[in-house]
Amino acid sequence: MHFQHASDIWRDFPGLAPGAIFAAGLTGDVSADEQVARFGELAAKRLATASEGELPEVQAWRRAFSAMGLKPTQYRCASESLLRRFRKEGALPRLHPLIDLCNAVSLAYAIPVAVFDVSRISGYVEVRRAAGDETYLTFAGGTEHPPPGEVIFADADGRAHARRWTNRQSGHSAVRDTTTDVLIVAEALHDTAGKDVESLTAALAAELSALWPVTPRSALLTPAEPRFTFAT
Repeated sequence: MHFQHASDIWRDFPGLAPGAIFAAGLTGDVSADEQVARFGELAAKRLATASEGELPEVQAWRRAFSAMGLKPTQYRCASESLLRRFRKEGALPRLHPLIDLCNAVSLAYAIPVAVFDVSRISGYVEVRRAAGDETYLTFAGGTEHPPPGEVIFADADGRAHARRWTNRQSGHSAVRDTTTDVLIVAEALHDTAGKDVESLTAALAAELSALWPVTPRSALLTPAEPRFTFAT
């Protein structure tokens, strides 16, 4: 299997810096409480001096959403939505140790982090513009068809695993109690995106190894080397 961005995504968003991680052998019976608290403290310190909308990481995604024809305060990137809820409520709901960890890392770095159960993906995942015939499953169980031109995460069967790029993932490939193998993707567009995604990817891979008996594989993608290949 592999993960990549279409060439026109790289062309239209030249500041893009993606990082990808593959990990196999995960379970839902560990505690990520210490990690969640530690990364949450980092996020709280940033939010003590600036709102999420003032952070350069979020501002870059707002500009990208505007460029895609989306109202950025109506459709927010995933990290902004998490930060907004964290600022208002002081914590995020606990869902699964892996999701809790990735959400906490996303908060600390203000960078969207997507997690996909690879057993629910066909062939590959490509960030590309929709043709209009792809299928997206909501968390409520409904079916949607992203309009032509919308940036989605698509697999070989034409299933959209995320809509509006970093706005919302699909319920189809969401992590569940039976999930063991995952693809994790972090993407940023701000001025220091490259080094920040590198730091995030390294930190998250280290936390995965500390919590589970796994050996994550990771890569930083570029226009010259846009594909991350992994075995399931």
